[in-house]
Amino acid sequence: MQISKNAVVSISYELSDSEGKILDKSEGPISYLHGGYDGIFPTVEEALHGKSQGEDVAVTLQPDDAFGEYDAELIRVEPRDLFPENVEIGMQFEGGAEDSEEEFIYTVTDVAEDKVVVDGNHPLAGQTLRFQCRIEGVRPATEEEVAHGHVHGAHGHHH
Repeated sequence: MQISKNAVVSISYELSDSEGKILDKSEGPISYLHGGYDGIFPTVEEALHGKSQGEDVAVTLQPDDAFGEYDAELIRVEPRDLFPENVEIGMQFEGGAEDSEEEFIYTVTDVAEDKVVVDGNHPLAGQTLRFQCRIEGVRPATEEEVAHGHVHGAHGHHH
């Protein structure tokens, strides 16, 4: 079966930076619902369309195709007393950007006596990435999976 809209696709993948350093690797197959359901980067989904089980696919993802460009306006310096007593570098908090309804995950990048620096950019923002995968399986989605917009069962979402 070829990958097409409303197919459940199972892949094993590696994500690396532009120098080839592996940033993420699947432990086993992961599955997504193909056809614009936001289960995978659109550029990767486009490259997988029409392929079959057993094929390998490699895609170079520019920042706009992956985690976006780095936005210096998402760096904020906040008063220390807005954070828990045990705040430390690497902790994450959800919050809004100034003049925006959009919520971001902010990562603490520095802690001083009276200030905390947080960054709302994804850690891979601004980077060109290489996504390589092997198609492990392709099957038609069930009516329920299509209605819910995601995969159920093995390697997918469970209710």
